[in-house]
Amino acid sequence: MSRITTFALAILFVLASASCTTRATEPGELDAAALRAWASQPWDKAARMHTTVSVGSYRGVPVVAEHPCADVCPQYTLRIIHYQLPPDASCASAGGVEKQVLVPIAITVRSKTFCVPEPLVASGAYYSK
Repeated sequence: MSRITTFALAILFVLASASCTTRATEPGELDAAALRAWASQPWDKAARMHTTVSVGSYRGVPVVAEHPCADVCPQYTLRIIHYQLPPDASCASAGGVEKQVLVPIAITVRSKTFCVPEPLVASGAYYSK
């Protein structure tokens, strides 16, 4: 085999491996236990501040974790896990529960309503400081 052929095969192998890895790490459908387990995992405030990450889907509706922070970051970074509802959907139609939480804005906080998956409501795991 020539050097060029070997090099081309090596590049194809790396690209194929990367695409398989990407697909394997994409979030998928979660049941209630998996959603609660995800919410109970520790998280890094500095690494997550000002980001929104996909958690997966629960009952076919996408779930995200937002990490807002303002004023004193990363110490005051929050994690709010909630449904990412389509524009035409209501929280009730998704099987969620509307919860108001305080979200940092500049040097203050503001109350904001989120649609939370029901398995996270009783434990309060949808909101972490």
